[in-house]
Amino acid sequence: MQMSKTSSDKVHSAIIERIMTGELRPGDVLNEIPLAEAFGLSRTPVREALHRLNVLGLTERGARRAFVVKRMDMSAMHDLFESVAEMEGLVSGMAADRMTASERQTLTAIVMRGESAEADYGEANADFHAAIQRGAHNAVLAALLHDLSLRTLPWRVGQFRARRARIETSRSEHRAILEAILARRGDDAAQLMRAHVAASFAGILDMMG
Repeated sequence: MQMSKTSSDKVHSAIIERIMTGELRPGDVLNEIPLAEAFGLSRTPVREALHRLNVLGLTERGARRAFVVKRMDMSAMHDLFESVAEMEGLVSGMAADRMTASERQTLTAIVMRGESAEADYGEANADFHAAIQRGAHNAVLAALLHDLSLRTLPWRVGQFRARRARIETSRSEHRAILEAILARRGDDAAQLMRAHVAASFAGILDMMG
């Protein structure tokens, strides 16, 4: 049983990573048999991983009951990003007050890494938001926001690939949020983060035509 759980965790993490990198996109089929063969596993841990991803809201049932990467209509996507914007704004304001000196240095380093042309910006962006969530030092909010943020991954990653100009505006937004956090301006950090998430949503709507 423990081996099955460990194998399920491996598949679960790998699929999330593929969604984060844009290798898997909304509507892509997650077939148990090819996945089991690719990981050298039986179908049981793969099925467990897919069900866990379904609970997180990252997958849904498609044709013939197969799991696919989650798709959303405009109304559901608006509600999701609106919720994420409010919660991210809240934790950003808290992080401005609560981040340790070490955490501030780490956040600064992440922003600097994201400025590099060689960096994977999707990864740097995810690290930026995760560092702020940790810096708020509220485990309940961090867990809730982590689950919500996972659901936005396919679209957040996709916008950077489809609209390269969005990377530059996102970098500028990150710098402004960092500046507010370093200066301990919690209200500004919260407002800037809400605007940052709203800009991401606007970019995604543009990407989707």
